Amino acid sequence: MLGVWGSPLGGVDLVGMELTSVRTDTDIAVIGAGPQALTLVTHLLQKKKTMRSRFQVFDPSGQWLTRWRRQFAAQEIPYLRSPAVHHPDPNSHALLSFAEHREQEFYDPYHRPGARLFQDFCETVIDRWRLRDRVIPAQVTQLLPEQGRFRLILAEGRTVIARRVVLATGNHTPHLPDWVNAIPNNTPPERLRHSSAVDLSAMPRLMGETVLIVGSGLTSGHLAMGAIKRGARVLLMARRQFQENFFDAPPGWLGPKYLKGFLAETDWRRRSQMIHQARNGGSLTPDMLTRLRRLSHDNKVTLYEHCQVEAARWKEDAWQVRCSNHDVHDCLAHQPINRIWLATGSQLDIASHPLLGTVMSQYPTQVINGLPVLDEHLRWPGCELFLMGPWAGLQVGPVARNLFGGKMCCDRIIPALIKPIGRRPHR
Repeated sequence: MLGVWGSPLGGVDLVGMELTSVRTDTDIAVIGAGPQALTLVTHLLQKKKTMRSRFQVFDPSGQWLTRWRRQFAAQEIPYLRSPAVHHPDPNSHALLSFAEHREQEFYDPYHRPGARLFQDFCETVIDRWRLRDRVIPAQVTQLLPEQGRFRLILAEGRTVIARRVVLATGNHTPHLPDWVNAIPNNTPPERLRHSSAVDLSAMPRLMGETVLIVGSGLTSGHLAMGAIKRGARVLLMARRQFQENFFDAPPGWLGPKYLKGFLAETDWRRRSQMIHQARNGGSLTPDMLTRLRRLSHDNKVTLYEHCQVEAARWKEDAWQVRCSNHDVHDCLAHQPINRIWLATGSQLDIASHPLLGTVMSQYPTQVINGLPVLDEHLRWPGCELFLMGPWAGLQVGPVARNLFGGKMCCDRIIPALIKPIGRRPHR
């Protein structure tokens, strides 16, 4: 069902775009222009300013943080989950200094910055490091290792040869529950959406509608707030009890408290288990869960715990849903459900990454629960490909995909970019 994952966060049409700034060969190609890619570039330039002429950044939008901005707008996210010291600039206090006269845009506790404040700050970071025109509006469609280098095939047909590549694209493949595959293709696509395809900013009024949101992470909370704001009644369903945490992994994972034991662990499967346990399947911030509970008292949202959808069928103008909890099933059977939104996260499987098929065949590496085993510099064993974001989880830990995780990735990658370091056997 294409409508489920037809994301508003997709790429930009390259037809008619001028790519005259593309060099046909480069030392370092950075694929992606999100927060982690921006973190990499600023930290690289801080360490060695002469690296400016040695890298090119590729992103379909041609701009920094496009996907990030669209996601925050689409889900109407008011503020970040990370504290103000986590951001793409090398100076951890830069955001606090920038916001000296915008103190009201921080959210307690932990001084979390508002989305607009963070975006404005990142614009100053881009300008201060003279990166405004450094993103080439091109989508890399193939990444081919050739004779110790990489051939990047761009969507409009050009080819770029790079000596080193940093993949900083994150993971954008939606995870869909098994029952979704049994739904006929003739179901109205706007009635079943993955969260990545829900754009609240373009959503019409939902007065009188009932929206079932499946998932227990913070995304489900943002979508619930957006639906209620538009007049809908929300059913929020979790397969377990709703969890309450300020962060998506305990703060101890930012330093030696937990990382020391993680890095001392030589069993990759055990590391994978530690990541899974730390992230714990998603959680809501205390303030979000409090708001949802208050709204439940006003009958604007119903929280269903320990329940999973087993089957769903679109009949006439509403969903008929069967779920695992019989009490919930009886409740759902007596109310029409107009829309289902799946806040079920992303599918983390490096083997399905669209750019890495040839790399994996030429340079096989161990894959543990979807994550590749990289060397200490987050380099794919056997070649000069470096991975950031969630793909670095086995080396960096459960916060690899977060803002601070980007800095942790930089600490490992940048030494190998500035001064080539021989490949050593990875642990």
